[in-house]
Amino acid sequence: MSKTKLELTWIGKDKRPKLEPRILLEDKDLSYHAKFRRQPVGADKSAPMPDIFDNKLIFGDNLLALKALEQDYAGQVKCVFIDPPYNTGSAFTHYDDGLEHSIWLSLMRDRLEIIRSLLSDDGSLWITIDDNEAHYLKVLCDEVFGRGNFVANVVWQKKSSPQANAVWLSDSHDHVLVFAKNKTVWRPKLLQRTEEADARFTNPDNDSRGLWMSSDFTISLTGGQRGAAYARTGVSENIFDITTPSGRVISPTKGRCWGSSKSRFAELVADNRIWFGESGNNVPRLKRFLSEVQNGIVATTWWPRTEAGDNQESKRETSKFNEVDVFSTPKPEKLLKRIIELATNPNDLILDSFAGSGTTGAVAHKMGRRWIMIELGEHCHTHIIPRLKKVIDGDDQGGISKAVNWQGGGGFRYYRLAPSLLEQDRWGNWVVNKNYNAAMLAQALCKLEGFTYAPSDSRWWQHGYSSEQDFIYVTTQNLSQLQLQDLSDEVGGTGTLLVCCAAFRGQPDAFANLTLKKIPKMVLSRCEWGHDDYSLNVANLPMAAVGPVSNQPPINPKRKPVNTAQDDFFGDGS
Repeated sequence: MSKTKLELTWIGKDKRPKLEPRILLEDKDLSYHAKFRRQPVGADKSAPMPDIFDNKLIFGDNLLALKALEQDYAGQVKCVFIDPPYNTGSAFTHYDDGLEHSIWLSLMRDRLEIIRSLLSDDGSLWITIDDNEAHYLKVLCDEVFGRGNFVANVVWQKKSSPQANAVWLSDSHDHVLVFAKNKTVWRPKLLQRTEEADARFTNPDNDSRGLWMSSDFTISLTGGQRGAAYARTGVSENIFDITTPSGRVISPTKGRCWGSSKSRFAELVADNRIWFGESGNNVPRLKRFLSEVQNGIVATTWWPRTEAGDNQESKRETSKFNEVDVFSTPKPEKLLKRIIELATNPNDLILDSFAGSGTTGAVAHKMGRRWIMIELGEHCHTHIIPRLKKVIDGDDQGGISKAVNWQGGGGFRYYRLAPSLLEQDRWGNWVVNKNYNAAMLAQALCKLEGFTYAPSDSRWWQHGYSSEQDFIYVTTQNLSQLQLQDLSDEVGGTGTLLVCCAAFRGQPDAFANLTLKKIPKMVLSRCEWGHDDYSLNVANLPMAAVGPVSNQPPINPKRKPVNTAQDDFFGDGS
């Protein structure tokens, strides 16, 4: 019987946007950096100072921004954290009820595919989501990343008490879906040991090896190779009677066996590694010494608010940066610290394409990681930038600052997405956008043609390269045969040059080392030009019936309405 691949289906799944890979334009008035350099957290004091000033804050549609990053950052991002919109709320009043879910899935699919390409082979994706879409999102991620790369569904306790006015059950948790780019090579780090964890170690018998704690000395006899062998033979070398120091005879409980063979148990007793309790009458337990345990703690899939913060804590944190307009759905710094601690090392690159209030960048910055954040909502300017400035100046001593001894430093560059390369003139013809200067045009065509933009100081015609001998030249001129001959002679017999120009005279294959293309004809069919907003893709969807519908359920007053404006749709991130 052949296996059938199960896929999630939805209306419009086959429609994919033809994204324009925009260039990024820095606004130096909004970029910000500290007045001094400092060693990043965890850095080797003797190592050269790494540059922690080139973090990126990008203002613009996050799908276009992800596409803009793809060429330069493919395979380089170690960790992606996203806190996407949990559902589309009432944004689709005029469309059939089920279509909002379909649009949400398409929005997420398009972004997840680029995120996957940006991740390094040992990178990971962490997504916070609630029950409305969590299970559909899990299946969608299975398709994009491969089901075998699913790591875990972490349950994060986001509230400390139930909502008294909940209509059904009061939701107290969110999900954190974790996927690896390649699970065979990705491994989570250990969580830093806490004073609370170390406090569990004592030394009631004054063992010379120091503090210890006891653990269960029995293991399951029903699973794995041990269980299979026992089921087949009915015999296990780990089943035997143990006589305690008090004379009590103990056997393992049904379905379990001791943690070692009889001979190995005798060695452990001789080494004083078995604890029978102060009276010598208890079930044996294994002594584990603090000096011998690993330098961290293995993370579980249950993250209580005491360890990872909650919604109330996160709102208190963000209110310090904007008391007038408190961000409605931030994530606590403790939550991001835990994710970053598990997924990265100092100086690794972290991406958040739903930046929200800027928690990811703030925490990554304090922990000595490089970061890129994308946000279109106006809170990019009202919340994120003020927050990052306080972090960089060392004035933010809330959140995790004291835990990591944050004193300030570093910086970020602020970028806007460039406008679309092509625009329509008054007659409907596609022409190069009048806002593009020569440098912007060259950079944009380099990106479209797969070249690295790198203007040469010595070769006036070299605007970028794809290899050591393959170059690109961009000009709005009409090139004559004589000009093309001069270009061909300068490139020489060992190199090749892509010439992008308004027009040229002669045959396009007249010069063996030149490839001639006309602007904008060369790119007209490549992309959806002039498309700046990919937040709501409702084109060609069937309209819902107009008029009152008696069998519609009542509107839940607690459900957060989401405006169709893009800044609201992407306003759930942190």
